[in-house]
Amino acid sequence: MEPITHGLAALALARIGQRRLPRFGVSMLLVSGVAADLDYLSYLGGPGAFLKLHRALFHSALGSVALIGVVAAGFKFLDRKLPAKNPPAPLKFAAACAVSTIGVASHVALDFCNGESVQALWPFRIISGAWNLTQSLDPWILFLLLAGLLLPHLFRLVSDEIGERKKGGVGGRGASIALILLLAYLGARAYLHSRAVDLLLSREFHRREPLAAGAFPSASTPVNWRGVVTTDNTIEEVELSLAPGAEFDADRSLTHYKPEESPALRAGQQTTSAKRFLEYARFPLASVVRLEGGYRFELRDMQFAGSDNSPANIFVRADLDSSLGVREEGFHFASSPDP
Repeated sequence: MEPITHGLAALALARIGQRRLPRFGVSMLLVSGVAADLDYLSYLGGPGAFLKLHRALFHSALGSVALIGVVAAGFKFLDRKLPAKNPPAPLKFAAACAVSTIGVASHVALDFCNGESVQALWPFRIISGAWNLTQSLDPWILFLLLAGLLLPHLFRLVSDEIGERKKGGVGGRGASIALILLLAYLGARAYLHSRAVDLLLSREFHRREPLAAGAFPSASTPVNWRGVVTTDNTIEEVELSLAPGAEFDADRSLTHYKPEESPALRAGQQTTSAKRFLEYARFPLASVVRLEGGYRFELRDMQFAGSDNSPANIFVRADLDSSLGVREEGFHFASSPDP
């Protein structure tokens, strides 16, 4: 998810626990609920660094523990340096860690829900996981969180105007309802995702049996999905709808043929960049083009649509000479490929 959704989710959790939070509790939840996205700064290091560190450095178990400790220690230090005028009990490090853990856990859980993989065991093992339930920016999730946070204040203003002023915190019930509805929404999307994958695996694509399939969400509506299917010699792309009465025609898929075995293909697959990319890619598809005096090898992950310009859409390119020696190789962002 993008930072705004993470921030709203952290604020909703703060509203629910507002009566039990220690000093700086809301700020700790907000900071810890957003801070894991600091690994997005790996974008500045180029596509190779982004592929390795994004959704890994602060999203992994090790990175999460480190982040919890840093956030808790920072607010513990702030508690000592900025004593309150009517001081509550001093902020305990254990309490700060507990609050920070909730924030970090909510962040990682939400990121598992979309298609950009989380590397939970980094740096020990490269095992990427994603539930592919939502896109990074899901308007329905934003609506639920904003409604849960803002509507209670609106109702409070109306009550104050008619003289029914109430004491105590505002918004706890609204935030609770919003999070319950969010869980129900994600559960519904998980059910639809499972149906979409089952549908893809149950059909033949241009008389080809599916070997593996993935379904990727549309942010506009939960019933529309983009399917990717691997067969013996192709990768198929197809749009499908799970709306009542919708028909699914597997033969309307867009076919991408896997390249035939060749010395140039093998040479490209043996490059350092290709081997590293294959540790992350879910639906890899290679291509080889003959150039003047050599070949160009490219390797892409068909998990990402051709029109996807997000930084996570990265591909490998290697230029080979006529003797299949590597002239140049590296990673590239699909949004700004080098010539």
